[in-house]
Amino acid sequence: MRLRDFSGLAQHCRESRFGFEEFRQQSLVASLGWPADVLEQWLYDHADKVRFLQDYENVELSQVEWQVEALPVDAFMAMPTGPSDGDIIEEFAANPDHWVAVRNQGQHRGVGLAWETHGTWKRWPIVLDRALLTPASDGLQLVEGRTRVGVLRGRQRRGELVANRHLAWVGHPRS
Repeated sequence: MRLRDFSGLAQHCRESRFGFEEFRQQSLVASLGWPADVLEQWLYDHADKVRFLQDYENVELSQVEWQVEALPVDAFMAMPTGPSDGDIIEEFAANPDHWVAVRNQGQHRGVGLAWETHGTWKRWPIVLDRALLTPASDGLQLVEGRTRVGVLRGRQRRGELVANRHLAWVGHPRS
């Protein structure tokens, strides 16, 4: 299963009144066995986005297993994202206060408080072991959470409160 296999389904479900719950219950989606948060942030929100299709078109999604990991701040300071997004993380890092401030309603309520109180994000980003990419390589790559990691980088550089470790969904090759 590839990202493109979920493109039409994700778009249909986002545009229908059933949304993510309908998407999550589809047999193709359910067969992955992925955590709901990963399904929503990556496949539901981005499966039909051209940049994501370019960057992750060759990932065999059925061969990815997910676990929550506490990664050191230094890992996020140098972690790349997909090549089609270039320096987008650094654009967010240039003005972290703005990006925290605009996330203050709906599902984003509490984002500023999480940064001020705990020095980390409210929702775990999606990270992929680069061994799953084509060509395969070492290390981790940020799939979703570019704004969050940009805020982390900007705050760290300014000397503001940033936790030493941050939770993330990390996809590894299925064993």
